[in-house]
Amino acid sequence: MVDAGDAELACTAFGAGSPVLWLHGSGPGAAGMSNFRANLSAFGDYRNLVVDLPWWGRSPRPGTDDPLLVHAAERACRAMEAPGIERAHLVGNSYGGGVTMRIAMAHRDRVDRLVLTAPGGVLPADAPPWPVGFDHLFGYMAAGKPSREAMAGLVRLMMYDQALATDALIDERYESSLRVRPELPIPRKFGDLTPGLARIGAPTLLVWGREDQTVPLTWASTILAGVPDAELRVLPHCRHWVQYERAPESNHIVREFLQGGAAAATSEG
Repeated sequence: MVDAGDAELACTAFGAGSPVLWLHGSGPGAAGMSNFRANLSAFGDYRNLVVDLPWWGRSPRPGTDDPLLVHAAERACRAMEAPGIERAHLVGNSYGGGVTMRIAMAHRDRVDRLVLTAPGGVLPADAPPWPVGFDHLFGYMAAGKPSREAMAGLVRLMMYDQALATDALIDERYESSLRVRPELPIPRKFGDLTPGLARIGAPTLLVWGREDQTVPLTWASTILAGVPDAELRVLPHCRHWVQYERAPESNHIVREFLQGGAAAATSEG
């Protein structure tokens, strides 16, 4: 547990080298290590700090009137200070991608490079209706009695390769969702970061699954247009859990970008 000002956040530290802050997505059973366990072994030459954001994992569930992305970004930024990290690369998935964007807007001097994997926080003007993955995710958390069947459906929506939706993964996420069931409102309460995109000064890489049914690829255009130094890499035959479903490719792309090289010869943006 590390001091985040008015609360403590649960964190996992791993490796040594240039600092990287990893911020996970939302959804039932979500937490830092559940999102990034398949990735960290490829980053042992970095100083990794994997955070459980407020309301998730082992971190507390405080009340706040602020947009959730704003509240979480301030606590995550303070969590960096506890182990003496003044500046870091930021890697954020889904909801955590929105948190990283907010940090990059409000604390530009704390961010080296920014990696956003199908990030939340930038909503199209015509939402709702929400994509099918959003519908299932928030429906599960609002349910009075979550079921393993509903979790199986949610996990399968997150991945294009259905063979990866194993019984073991479904059981793990289901059991975790029973232990940690934050009551979260509709996505509008998370906050819309669109007006602040131009304030992101860090080099930014977007990584997206082409078949994402939760945060659709069509939503990427707003971020590409708004962030001054942004590029996009799209992985085919892949949905929302890019870092899990395509871990080797994702690790390679992210490492190359953090080292200052182009994400790939076929990058778009």
